[in-house]
Amino acid sequence: MKRQEKEAFVSDIRGKLLDASVVIAVSRAAGITVEEITKFRKDMKAADSNFKVLKNTLARLAIKDSHLSSISDYFDGPTALAYSDNPVGMAKAISEFAKESKKVEVLCGVMDGNVISVDTIKVLAALPSLDELRARIVGLLTAAATKIVRTIKEPSARVARVIAAQSQG
Repeated sequence: MKRQEKEAFVSDIRGKLLDASVVIAVSRAAGITVEEITKFRKDMKAADSNFKVLKNTLARLAIKDSHLSSISDYFDGPTALAYSDNPVGMAKAISEFAKESKKVEVLCGVMDGNVISVDTIKVLAALPSLDELRARIVGLLTAAATKIVRTIKEPSARVARVIAAQSQG
């Protein structure tokens, strides 16, 4: 890459990283097959997340003098950055890939300007997704509405049963 291309690349990736609500540093990604990384990128895209393998010098330049600069100490060896506005989905995708491939290591992350540990990333991965939460809320609302309708309907149904019993007897 020529200098101007590098500057444009660093500027572009910096904008994307700074706009994301969560950034996770992944390292030691050597030995991953093309099929594995392709599947992982698809999983990340499905989680509305991005994954970028960067040279450490370019990554350091991209996060220099920002709230992300504290993770630059972890850039040693092959490094990639994952970024998204969907922290749970991204953490799930990365955790699943790390379990399956055993060739990557999650180092740390930054969420809303705060450094988060690997344990925090694992907790995020264990949370239900946004779609699961929405489904639960809809289920709760539907169940509550059904109970209300049943409660309102029950007294009149009892009266109807009494009248029907009297008319047959």
